[in-house]
Amino acid sequence: MRPWIKRTLYGLFGATLVVGGLSACGHRHEGHGMHMSAEDHTKFRDKMVDRMASKLDLTAAQKQLATALADKLHEQRLALVGTTADPRAAVQALVAGDKFDKAKAQALVTEKTAALNAKSPEVIAATADFFDSLNPAQQAKVREFMQGRRGWWGRG
Repeated sequence: MRPWIKRTLYGLFGATLVVGGLSACGHRHEGHGMHMSAEDHTKFRDKMVDRMASKLDLTAAQKQLATALADKLHEQRLALVGTTADPRAAVQALVAGDKFDKAKAQALVTEKTAALNAKSPEVIAATADFFDSLNPAQQAKVREFMQGRRGWWGRG
């Protein structure tokens, strides 16, 4: 894999961990997902940013950057989902026939990779802007939070 692709994927993974980890904070958000309306997304984003702000003592400028980051992550997610109404059905269609549909699988991977490559620079820039705006104590809290996690499903 090319180095810039690895960096992009690591950056996206890191951004997802930072924002997702801080927003989750040990509880589930019912009703969020790809079927959220714009109003529901705004409410969820505001709740997530307020929770981050309280945990990290964010300034107004930092809250704006966190809001921008949340919006970029949402745009990235929507781009990854794409126009497919039911992603599960798209994957099931690959094995619907007597042979695995290699061409359709490759087209699906190409579509998702293109969406990831198109939006990743914006997500990385928004993540860098937010993280770089934090003071050293706030950055330490983020690092400490990330170190305390026990995997994807752990409540650490």
